Amino acid sequence: MLVSATALGSWPGTDPVEATRTVRGELGEPNLPHLVELPDRGTGSDPVGRTAAMLVELAVDVQPHGWRLVDRPGQDHRRAVSALATDLNVLADVAGAEENPGRQLKVQLRGPLSLAANLYLHNGERALLDAGARRDLVQSLAAGAAGHLARVAASVPAGTQLVVQLDEPEIDRVLAGSIPTASGYRTLRSVPGPEVSQAWQTVIGALRDAGAVEVVLAVPAAGTALEAVAGVDVDGFAVPASGLDTRRWETVASAVEADRRIWLGALDTADPAAQVPQVRQLVEGVLRPWRQLGLPAASLPQLRITPSTGLAGHTPAAARQVLTRLGQVADALNQVVADA
Repeated sequence: MLVSATALGSWPGTDPVEATRTVRGELGEPNLPHLVELPDRGTGSDPVGRTAAMLVELAVDVQPHGWRLVDRPGQDHRRAVSALATDLNVLADVAGAEENPGRQLKVQLRGPLSLAANLYLHNGERALLDAGARRDLVQSLAAGAAGHLARVAASVPAGTQLVVQLDEPEIDRVLAGSIPTASGYRTLRSVPGPEVSQAWQTVIGALRDAGAVEVVLAVPAAGTALEAVAGVDVDGFAVPASGLDTRRWETVASAVEADRRIWLGALDTADPAAQVPQVRQLVEGVLRPWRQLGLPAASLPQLRITPSTGLAGHTPAAARQVLTRLGQVADALNQVVADA
């Protein structure tokens, strides 16, 4: 196993062919290419709408406040389904034309709690408010994610291993009870930790049954998210390095010692206009805390190096530069392992 690089999914522009070719070209073996998301295309290509389009027996449409659960699919739902189908068709064409298409592919989708925080019920409140709605969403997402994985598998060469990134950007606020109600005058009650863990396990189990070889939870560095992930049977987690303090780095170390994968957002991409740091600076940003924690160089291959955010806010040239730098950092860390 080697240190590898991947990105978090979102990409600038509206051309899925160019985006897919770029991502697969820059993240070739041993790195991990991903199914691109192009939110610039508009409604249905945003992360919430894209995942909502995978739900089984639940339909959505767009209201001024966001995506809403409805009785039957309408234009917005069909648009999201169509955009995802287009991306899979493009993936099939691009990967099918490659001489060496690689062994793995990553897909990403919203996790059940962040999805519930961003879908609304008929009464205008968030689905997160209602325990029954949360249960229905978890079951629907588990079935829909498994179906999505089957469609992805049919779009790539036989034998391609599928990796899944479950995005939970809202999880700290879900656990803290700080998600606002639709009116904004109060906040929703926090979701109990055991329910959060069970929701994750349900979706993760469905993904593994559908053939996923690795499932990671992408969470913020702040709050209690890392502690919540630690109690779940997941292969690893993705977290931005910039938010890790000493205590959270110790949580990372415990995960490494437990043979979990760490997807480390070592390249801060929060400001699309910022200059991409040099390889040496990024490598030192990884090695310094690694050594301080007493982790051996031999465990570095448990890392995937990622940007700290999606890249949809970047220009295509800047996003490509980020992927190039991620690969260079992974190569440099592999040299550290070889020299140890």
